[in-house]
Amino acid sequence: MVFGRQEKEVFRKILRNLEAFAGVRLVTYCLMDNHFHLLVEVPDREELVPLTEETLLTVLPRLHDAATVDGVRQEFARAREAGNEAWHREILGRYERRRGSLAFFLKDVKQRVTLYINKRRDRTGTLWEGRYKSVLIEGRETALLTVAAYIDLNPVRAGIVATPEAYRWSGYGEAIGGNNGANLAKTGLGVVLSEALRETEWCHDWVSTRSRYRLFLYGEGQERDANELTGQSDRRGFCEAAVEAVVAQKGELSVPELLRQRVRYFCDGAVIGTAEFVDEVFAREQACSQRFGKNRTTGARRMRGADWGELRVLRDLRKGVPQGAGPS
Repeated sequence: MVFGRQEKEVFRKILRNLEAFAGVRLVTYCLMDNHFHLLVEVPDREELVPLTEETLLTVLPRLHDAATVDGVRQEFARAREAGNEAWHREILGRYERRRGSLAFFLKDVKQRVTLYINKRRDRTGTLWEGRYKSVLIEGRETALLTVAAYIDLNPVRAGIVATPEAYRWSGYGEAIGGNNGANLAKTGLGVVLSEALRETEWCHDWVSTRSRYRLFLYGEGQERDANELTGQSDRRGFCEAAVEAVVAQKGELSVPELLRQRVRYFCDGAVIGTAEFVDEVFAREQACSQRFGKNRTTGARRMRGADWGELRVLRDLRKGVPQGAGPS
């Protein structure tokens, strides 16, 4: 069980960085203690916008340290000075052939996670048992929804959490939790729905996709009937009452439920309340210490991702929060 809280945070960052470079969309995912699941959309390589020197140097810092990026920048400069177009194309080609490829994407993921874990745990050698297993999934709603739900329900099936939104290191948990990758997670989940398969821009409409996906997730995640001999459920999941409650809500999370997920990620010293209350606290703190910086002139901030009514917050959501952290 090598993936603890910190390891999972780094793992997710590696996934998101490689997603940005490779053009492979992370539809949803789940990072467990000793394995992971990914649902990815691999593009037609011919449809990827070719790399230029500018775009490569923009994305490289997400993959390499400053010294490596500077070395590539200097090599480009030498190629230009020499007037050698072939050399320039060869530099771009080294990175271009890694884009739009599932094999290169997962190779990079596994290598980078291995290097991190080996350094962190003072170990050497391979980390993974063998080659990854892959399944080709038809690009229709039924197949995509089923696989996405299987992935996002992993922590519930394993008995780690009671609800999928409570698990931070999954596509659905990330979308609900509201960290820095939430918009990518929301868009990824939107891809699996039939409307997005017909109209690609629809996947960006989280207001429309969140309730539909949650309804399917809870329906798919309902526990099976108990075994008559043992009295135990054949499959961990949600009781019938929990599923009926989600259906009654039409798939929407209530404000208290949403707030419970968001509060787990708030910075220490967060302020929650009406805009007037938050602004009053902000003005008082600024007058005493300018703790929020002299350029900030207002306090109240809207929380994104749901209809929060009059609720406002003072600080942004924090990074790297321990699983289960929240109010007592």
